[in-house]
Amino acid sequence: MQDRDPEQHEFHWAVLGVLDRVRPVLERNPGYRRLAVLERMMEPERVIPFRVPWMDDGGQVQVNRGYRVQMNSALGLFKGGCISILR
Repeated sequence: MQDRDPEQHEFHWAVLGVLDRVRPVLERNPGYRRLAVLERMMEPERVIPFRVPWMDDGGQVQVNRGYRVQMNSALGLFKGGCISILR
């Protein structure tokens, strides 16, 4: 994880926080390792990029990038998702 995305410090911090909480469950259920549950939790299944054009107060058109992140469809259709718009 850190080798592939060394600049993503906040992501690494968040993953380690989740790992601390799910570690007891993973240790009690060795089958989860075979199913690569942890790896699937850390990597989104799909990332959909999009653009958001808008006009600022000065009449200038701005374009922001956004991403819809969908983590796992194992239980069926994706529900919700995380949307982030970068300025």
